[in-house]
Amino acid sequence: MAYDEELARRIGAALAEYPEHAADVTEQRMFGGLAFLLRGRMVAAASGRGGLMLRCDPAETDQRVAAGAERMEMRGRELDGWLLVPEPLIAGESELATWVAVGVAYAASLPPKKK
Repeated sequence: MAYDEELARRIGAALAEYPEHAADVTEQRMFGGLAFLLRGRMVAAASGRGGLMLRCDPAETDQRVAAGAERMEMRGRELDGWLLVPEPLIAGESELATWVAVGVAYAASLPPKKK
């Protein structure tokens, strides 16, 4: 499944609300979708599986799952800090912005990724 290009556009628009990070945001194709990175750390992606792939503080995973997100499974393992937010939870711009803010906060808390 190809990623949702409209969702990718919406993620980019949500990230534009953080002008302090504008110079540090990049896009990269990964995980079958289009990811948005802050200083090399993934914030969110338009997932090739549908919905929003999101990074969060691993300690907040259970809280985010309780709000409707699902833990990402990679190589048969569920991972803390990696979420899939289903499309109904990101239908509106304010809902998407709320989830993107989670990813921005986590990525901004990490040191820049070394190249």
